[in-house]
Amino acid sequence: MDIELKRAYDSPQSKDGYRVLVDGIWPRGVSKEEAKIDEWRKEVAPSSELRKAFHNGSLDWSGFRRRYLKELTSYRESLRDLAQRARKERVTLVFASKEERRNNAEVLRQYLNMLK
Repeated sequence: MDIELKRAYDSPQSKDGYRVLVDGIWPRGVSKEEAKIDEWRKEVAPSSELRKAFHNGSLDWSGFRRRYLKELTSYRESLRDLAQRARKERVTLVFASKEERRNNAEVLRQYLNMLK
């Protein structure tokens, strides 16, 4: 699978392929024109409760990852098409978090790689 991750604040490039925003809220200060998003999958973003628990420190990375993977199971069927696309072309999961390694897009990439 060819799945990359990229912050919404980084400039889009042609090598990004199909760009999918995976946050529940549009990134502050980024226009739709400059973001060049092909699809917005806000429904697969972590729940507000989960996101807030992780950001305020009451939930560590391991706990966040485990709970988010559980949430993603309810979107398994709707995510199959994205996984299939990533088998054929590059898909870039776009996210707004300042944390580039421990974020929802990273967990979603792991989940998509598990889908058959």
